[in-house]
Amino acid sequence: MPEPPPPSQPLVAAPGPGGAAVIAAAIATLPEAPGVYRMLDGRGNALYIGKARSLKKRVPAYLQPARLPERLRRMVSETVSLEIIVTHSEAEALLLEATLIKRLKPRYNIVLRDDKSYPWLLLTEDHPFPQITKHRGAQTRRGSYWGPFASAWSVDQTLTELQRVFLLRSCADTVFAHRARPCLLYQIKRCSAPCVGRISEADYAALVEQAKAFLGGAGLQIQRQLAAEMEAASAALEFERAAMLRDRIRGLTQVQGHGAINPEALGDADVIGAWQAAGQTAIQVFFIRGGHNNGNRAFFPNHAQNEAIGAVLAAFIAQFYDDKPPPPQILLSDAVPEPALIAEALSLKAGRKVGLALPQRGEKRAILDLARMNAREALERRLAEAAGQAALLAAVAETFALPAPPSRIEVFDNSHIMGTNPYGVMIVAGPAGFEKAAYRKFAIRGPITPGDDFAMLREMLARRFARLAAADAEDAARPDLLLIDGGAGQLSSALAVLAEFGLGDLPVIAIAKGPDRDAGREWFHQAGQPPRQLPPRDPVLYYLQRLRDEAHRFAITTHRAGRAKRLIQSELDEISGIGAARKRALLHHFGSVRGVKQAGLADLEAAPGINRATARRLYAHFNPGARLADIPPPRRKG
Repeated sequence: MPEPPPPSQPLVAAPGPGGAAVIAAAIATLPEAPGVYRMLDGRGNALYIGKARSLKKRVPAYLQPARLPERLRRMVSETVSLEIIVTHSEAEALLLEATLIKRLKPRYNIVLRDDKSYPWLLLTEDHPFPQITKHRGAQTRRGSYWGPFASAWSVDQTLTELQRVFLLRSCADTVFAHRARPCLLYQIKRCSAPCVGRISEADYAALVEQAKAFLGGAGLQIQRQLAAEMEAASAALEFERAAMLRDRIRGLTQVQGHGAINPEALGDADVIGAWQAAGQTAIQVFFIRGGHNNGNRAFFPNHAQNEAIGAVLAAFIAQFYDDKPPPPQILLSDAVPEPALIAEALSLKAGRKVGLALPQRGEKRAILDLARMNAREALERRLAEAAGQAALLAAVAETFALPAPPSRIEVFDNSHIMGTNPYGVMIVAGPAGFEKAAYRKFAIRGPITPGDDFAMLREMLARRFARLAAADAEDAARPDLLLIDGGAGQLSSALAVLAEFGLGDLPVIAIAKGPDRDAGREWFHQAGQPPRQLPPRDPVLYYLQRLRDEAHRFAITTHRAGRAKRLIQSELDEISGIGAARKRALLHHFGSVRGVKQAGLADLEAAPGINRATARRLYAHFNPGARLADIPPPRRKG
């Protein structure tokens, strides 16, 4: 998609009395051109982002308060400045609007919070025996990509099916290069063992082409081809080969199941069903590729309670495809405003035609009904969970004499091994459950005595609440309750830090396991109260245990990730000339630091991005006794 041309200087109305006066002052200089406008508050934060076919005609609509909903009237009253970006077309403006909304998350827009990286299936093309594997992130490696898949489970299931039917290898190139005998996957008939020559390159290439055809939707043709090969092998009395082909046909038959779950007629499409209730919307997306369902996922966009389902769907579609390619077909359960413009914008992004459809009958309608049913069930579960969560928060407030049910609980914990690689974490929970976007990690800087949990807690809380004390009360996320993993000592440390920042009114509870460290016998410590235990079957006890355990899980995974990173750093970063890019290239090429250590000089020189001098430095570092002068440099070609 061509990038929209930004103006040489952003058009900004000078901050004045605010609201309608700011917008009125800007209208005189607005161009008769398509583009995106941003309403900003006094801190420069985006309040609302919109697109227009003509900025000069669209923006004046905000000066007619009688025609605006209450939500947008509030937005206008808070506006301090207005910025615009001119684009070539309205379709480009729609794409830019979606990108900015997703990145800036304005308060008054419909916002899709979807930071998930979707997995893809990759069939490599840079090796004589291509590897089939799961892939996330930038698609930089040469190969064929299929997806996206709704979840890691979906792509793992497909990967297992492809291995069973087409016997393709899934091992990394470094493992492949060092095999001396077939691995377990060969024994359970999920790999053809090209690593040890059990299949020729030509025969393996034929399997690869069959897999590509299957993923492209030609499953029935592949099944007929395998059936013909099985009959030919049986007629030639090659019964072992015929049995192998029979097993592959059986696996393919299981995968080929059609109906509402795997709609053959769709090919490549996304099926989007929506359901509204209680001022909320659930959107269910089914990813159909090659006639196969790559899984489904529910989304819950943030929007005003009275927002129409069509407007929510339109905003969702634009933001959902901001970072992923749209398929040729998108089936919708409800009509959206400006469908032609949305289709034009998605076609511009994809570089090919993308169509929106609202099927009314047949197989396409059946799968849409299934998507809507899943959206309804997902929303009903969410509403039920929210009601249960509200009851739990009310019970927490009653149990610990809080002024009101907490809407934001922050839980703190730390993790280390004998004081090494110390990390602290903060998790957040509220009426909607765990708010993972608000989780925070703290690499403990010190200096502290190794293993001093109190000092780690003090540093973590000081860094957290220094931000809160420095921020505007309106803008800061202020907790209603702190939950600390620990006992009376941790409680005293936390209260001392809060007092330093003038936040002594924040309620703090410390949760400590009993002398036998048995779950269910925890002691709760609170300022001005004696330690207490809750009844063994108390729902509040279970809830606080769950919060503590989630913080513990997050602390351990954070510590492990940091420790692994430091181990890699200690091995490679001390070598001069090895920066982040070369380190990444070495690890991708050799698979691990151990692989780099064991590599010969010629292998190092052959690694991508590694020149002769760097390869010799690497080899000398890991082989201090080697005499590089005795190793002749490789002969130059030509």
